[in-house]
Amino acid sequence: MKILVTGGTGYIGSHTTVALQERGHEVVILDNLDNSDKSVIDRIEKITGVRPLFIEGDIRDTALVEQILTDNKIEGVIHFAALKAVGESVAEPVRYYDNNVGGTVSLVQAMQKAGVKNIIFSSSACVYGTQPIPYLETTARTPENPYGRTKYIVELILEDWSIADPGLTATTLRYFNPIGAHESGLIGENPQGIPNNLMPFVAQVAAGKREFLQVFGDDYDTPDGTGKRDYIHVVDLAEGHVAALEHLTKPGFHVYNLGGGESTSVLEVVNAFEKATGVKIPYKIAARRAGDIPEFYADASKANKDLKWHTTRSIEKACEDTWRWQQYAAKLG
Repeated sequence: MKILVTGGTGYIGSHTTVALQERGHEVVILDNLDNSDKSVIDRIEKITGVRPLFIEGDIRDTALVEQILTDNKIEGVIHFAALKAVGESVAEPVRYYDNNVGGTVSLVQAMQKAGVKNIIFSSSACVYGTQPIPYLETTARTPENPYGRTKYIVELILEDWSIADPGLTATTLRYFNPIGAHESGLIGENPQGIPNNLMPFVAQVAAGKREFLQVFGDDYDTPDGTGKRDYIHVVDLAEGHVAALEHLTKPGFHVYNLGGGESTSVLEVVNAFEKATGVKIPYKIAARRAGDIPEFYADASKANKDLKWHTTRSIEKACEDTWRWQQYAAKLG
């Protein structure tokens, strides 16, 4: 298939582009480079031997998106383009609603005009809020921060669109905490400024770029007091998107959790990184972040059954791949 990947030069988007191309799909990337760099296109080509078409632009430019869809005869969209930091969303909610919700409305309008009726949406476990664990696809959606609410609203938009248009296939993938990098070490998470996610921060401390890791809260109701998350290797996650694309041909609104089915604490991740790399990670305890919750993890049995998808890569593998990427990223400047 010929696929438009919005946000395709970002962390998850770039890995999904690699996975798509390795399966023989043709990819067009649209990205405004808000938190990425177009040099990733060269590295995707180096990994796969195929250079995806890259267009710099914003999904809120409806006319541009419609033109891309029409000119390139796009058959499906995988939609990653979004702001994604929980703490930042609490501080700047309007910016998040404008980009994440407004951007998706623009994308949907362009798809309607171009007649494209297959979309896979990058959602989040944040839509569940604080609920009994593990989270099932049927668990109530009660997001507790603006980022999670933007994902929830987009899910509602796609669900309503699928009801109004019986020919639409709209798939929501609620995934948990992606970590790791491509095993080549050529692509990975390289946020601009201070990282909002745990693993890139740990890697930057290991590389000497930052003095220590801030651990936000050690008084949660967990064994070591630090927050626990369902960490999933980014390549496993990318393969989940390809599985959804290839297995879901029936119109309607589909929802799947993509996760490993167990939780790991912040300090357990730090210990795994130290063990995998031999590098000591100094850390200091800081106050909890607004919007964070103690623990969550997925029940991904529905994706296991319907998509024939399973996680295969460990936390230790994710740490090894992250460190390999971090050492390469340091050379990029």
